[in-house]
Amino acid sequence: MTSRHILAAIALTFALCAQAQSWTLQQCIDWAREHSITVAKNRVTAEQAKIDLKDARANRLPTVSFTTRQEYSNRPFQSNSSRIVGDDVVTIDNKNVYSGSYGINASMPLYDGGKTGNTIKRQELNTQIAQLRVDAAQLTIEEDIATIYVQLLYAQETVVQDQLQVALSEQQLERGKAVFQAGMLNRADVSQLESQLANDRYQLVADQMAVADYKLRLKQLLELDGDTTITIADPMLTADVLAPLPLKSEVYAAAVTQRPEVRAQQLAIDCNDIDVKIARASKLPQITLNAGLSSSNSSGNGNMFTQLKNQWNNSVGVTLNVPIWDHGRANNAMARARLDRETALLNLSETQKNLWRTIENYWQNATSAQQRYIAAQQKVEAARTSFELTSEQFRLGLKNILELTTDKTLYSASVQQMLQAKYMAILNAALLRYYGGQSIAL
Repeated sequence: MTSRHILAAIALTFALCAQAQSWTLQQCIDWAREHSITVAKNRVTAEQAKIDLKDARANRLPTVSFTTRQEYSNRPFQSNSSRIVGDDVVTIDNKNVYSGSYGINASMPLYDGGKTGNTIKRQELNTQIAQLRVDAAQLTIEEDIATIYVQLLYAQETVVQDQLQVALSEQQLERGKAVFQAGMLNRADVSQLESQLANDRYQLVADQMAVADYKLRLKQLLELDGDTTITIADPMLTADVLAPLPLKSEVYAAAVTQRPEVRAQQLAIDCNDIDVKIARASKLPQITLNAGLSSSNSSGNGNMFTQLKNQWNNSVGVTLNVPIWDHGRANNAMARARLDRETALLNLSETQKNLWRTIENYWQNATSAQQRYIAAQQKVEAARTSFELTSEQFRLGLKNILELTTDKTLYSASVQQMLQAKYMAILNAALLRYYGGQSIAL
């Protein structure tokens, strides 16, 4: 078996395992953290920031370069020619002359107004910001997955309730037909029961399509192939529906210090402060240390190695560059950096307000859902009792078909309301605790 066949077999095995796997919420989150394209893009940006930091640090080191020039010249109308070789003027009778020069040059900045040091500090902050953006992308994908996961759980339980309603309607229709055959029910009442069954089957199909849609959205978040069949684990959630909620202020206090998007905005302000210093450095003198080694040779001037030895030259020096007029570029750069800082402050304020708004929405939704869940439980019990009594009275001929279908519809609607409140409370409470620093758990 070739390596290609082995890889194909492994891929097929993995695909079959993925299709048969029942995904828990944590498994979905772990998978998405490793396979999300959005997270991967941010990781690439973070690696690029690390390379930029290496470049900034390298600017403190000397630069060394080797240069050589090889030249051939022909003077057909001169009996002899003169050339400068090193520090000497050499007369050459040959009309064809070949010459070469060689040099090693080095330079190192001694003082640049702090520009290099501040650039390094800025790139260090950029590296941290890039990593924080990776973390923020991971948190966003976790939040999205948790939302879809809970919505899928709700949709699946809705389908179960729909199936129960269909089974109940089928049972009522069979009973109605039997009563109709006995002459105790008219045809219009049977048609009403048939209509109720058709309506329940339609609702079942609609909710099954909703399940399929949520599964598709979950697969897209997980970056799974479209042909992959995905099923999710169904945890026991009822015990957590009415769990006490943390205070909004406590959640916000934790989130504003822990959330990576807030920390990234704070570091962006520090970057702008450094940008001002970098721009100011352009107005200061720069001192550079220079050193070099060089030699040269020319044809018709003796032995090549002797020439290289005689023309050997060592040099060292210091260059001072004092900016006098740069058309106001340095001042403009400083002004832009200060304006960027103001923008960064506004971005931080906006991020904090959005964070508070998100937490407040989750808290309000969770509180409202818990209250609706308590009320819905009572409503379900009352509707169930009423429907059971009406069903028995209908069987005895004391209630008509309209009263039966009305009570059944009210009971079904109250169950759906309870399920909706249940999952809304679970989702918003979980996300509220998530923003407070806890892991997402159902």
